[in-house]
Amino acid sequence: MTTLLPEPEPVPVSPPSAHRRVVAAFERLAHVDRPELWISLRTLEEVLVDAKAVDERVRAGEDLPLAGTVVAVKDLIDVAGLPTTAGCPGFSRVPVTSATAVTRLTGAGAVVLGKTNLDQFGSGLAGTRSPYGPVVSATDPDKVAGGSSSGSAVAVALGIADLALGTDTAGSGRVPAALNGVIGLKPTLGLVPKTGVFPASPSFDCVSVFASSLALGQRALAVLTGPDGLDPSAREWPADVPLGVGERPRVAIPDEAGLVPLSAPAKRAFLAAVASLEAAGALVEPLDLSVFFEAGQLLYGSALVAERYASAGEILAAKPEGADPTVSGIVAAAGTHLAHELADAQRRVTQLRAAAREALGEHDALLLPTVSDHPDLSEALADPAGVSARLATYTAFVNVLDLSAVTVPVRPGDQRPFGVTIATRAFDDQIAIELAGLLTGEPTEPYPPEGVDLVVFGAHLRGQPLNDLLHGGRFVAPVRTAERYRMVLLDTEPAQPGVVAGRAALDGERWRLSPAAFGRFAATLADPFALGHVTLEDGSTPLAVLVRPDAADRAPNLDRYASWRGYLRFVSTADRRSPG
Repeated sequence: MTTLLPEPEPVPVSPPSAHRRVVAAFERLAHVDRPELWISLRTLEEVLVDAKAVDERVRAGEDLPLAGTVVAVKDLIDVAGLPTTAGCPGFSRVPVTSATAVTRLTGAGAVVLGKTNLDQFGSGLAGTRSPYGPVVSATDPDKVAGGSSSGSAVAVALGIADLALGTDTAGSGRVPAALNGVIGLKPTLGLVPKTGVFPASPSFDCVSVFASSLALGQRALAVLTGPDGLDPSAREWPADVPLGVGERPRVAIPDEAGLVPLSAPAKRAFLAAVASLEAAGALVEPLDLSVFFEAGQLLYGSALVAERYASAGEILAAKPEGADPTVSGIVAAAGTHLAHELADAQRRVTQLRAAAREALGEHDALLLPTVSDHPDLSEALADPAGVSARLATYTAFVNVLDLSAVTVPVRPGDQRPFGVTIATRAFDDQIAIELAGLLTGEPTEPYPPEGVDLVVFGAHLRGQPLNDLLHGGRFVAPVRTAERYRMVLLDTEPAQPGVVAGRAALDGERWRLSPAAFGRFAATLADPFALGHVTLEDGSTPLAVLVRPDAADRAPNLDRYASWRGYLRFVSTADRRSPG
């Protein structure tokens, strides 16, 4: 007789040591020898003090989701005690408080290494407009790193930092991610407070995250999200935010005309990403990007650029030490626009947002190349405006149109880093993250995590005819009940089972719905169905779709099949065996 041993108790997994991670980061710093990445770098001794505090908090039992990680911060974002230069030495000031984003990361256990180099005042997409020196690619010194968040992206790409904060107006959180082979998350405008962040174009700015993995970036983004009571442009999650994309997402891609700007290797890499999504079950359809490209041209080709003058015009007019001539020229020209021109441009933005929503139609997301090619450093130095404009082709319209986006790395034929971007409507960030996970092969967690869990057993399962009634719910996991239930066949159209009290264990699925989606689902749940708590084999008691006990009185019993899919397989087999 076989003796069944009790399952061992799970061993708690301790967060990695912050002390060891900091030491490793400084060893990596010395090894790669890339001083141009940093404008302010803290000493090992200073950072180890913070690491010790994190390790002590962990030992005291605090739950720190970012314990054991180090973070680099773009030098547009305040870190208490470190200069904020915005890439201009003559502007330098030392804040006494950190930006909300930095405070939230360190509160979750991350340790700050220092402030990273950037295109001055966040103006540029090549990473070359800085008196601290151009930042070059993590893999090729003859190629640009991409900007303006150049130092942040390269610090992650070289393994110095696990995470980095950037900002993104026209693509600064996505272009350098693509050109250095890291994850770039650009959330919906307003989800992450901008308190303590020097503005470039406030209407279109957001804090972005670079990460070594999608899972880590998503964890950081969850920590960063939510109003802080100080940023008036902060936005709350809507109650009906979708938490999942479903089994057959509809993804738009640029039509042939929209792919003309791509170099040959970039096009190969993009089409490989398209094929990967199709293999994962996505329905891919071409889309005319004319509306999107027009929106991107508005950002710098219209009076919208006046916001840049409002942010940095007076500073640069005073000719501070280290002012970049290209940036100074752009900002000075931005100050020549008249108020009615700005009003016209803002009205056009409103029109284009409506047109873009119509163009996207029923599509869940838009898959884009992030950049058209990887420019040489020499080219960017010779033609800074032209190269930045080229790099903005597929990125500049995203914030203008109020979209969220995630950039993930893929490899073109020449093996240089290249990235694709999944863009979605505002607040559909989770959809972008899930599709990004299909491309990286990583599991993802709900973002935002709030929602109502619901167990379903029949026609609401994945692939079944009523699954759409879960209204953008997120599939969590298959589940099995305790041996307290039975399943019967109801006389409904479409056919559905009913679950009532009994003595069998049944298979089902656990879903998470937004509060609004759950409310709509509950309001349309027809008799004899009802919501009630069900006990699962793990002891949890989520809500489930059950039926009134009397509805099962004369209904055929399906317990022998243990699940609705088991019954459907039996019926299908029986139909095939019956004589024609």
